[in-house]
Amino acid sequence: TSALEPGVVGWDWFALQLADGRELMYYRLRRADGTATDFSGGTLIAGDGSVTRLSAAEVTVTSTATWTSRTGTTYPAAWHLRAADLELDITPRLPDQELDLAVRYWEGAVAVSGSQSGVGYVELAGY
Repeated sequence: TSALEPGVVGWDWFALQLADGRELMYYRLRRADGTATDFSGGTLIAGDGSVTRLSAAEVTVTSTATWTSRTGTTYPAAWHLRAADLELDITPRLPDQELDLAVRYWEGAVAVSGSQSGVGYVELAGY
């Protein structure tokens, strides 16, 4: 996080594999107020391998729950992600997936439901 531009406190990164064969990757470079910078973005990959680029303006991520770790850090613990024709609810497989290393962050496996089901991985830094 020391290499982030001024005003950016961390990032939220989503990598999702959907039941219909699509894959979604989105990263949100996050300001202190929770909004995404214009450098945020991602890709939606169709089952045939075709790629659609997604800008920050084309994706919304809303935290729908929080979890506080044993270290006292509060993280988002569930999300609603909207992109293209997708309305996805994302929940951790286990809440306690915090890594307390030289840099503390949360990363781990998630389940996807909503307009598509699936599995994925989320990384949260800067909380």
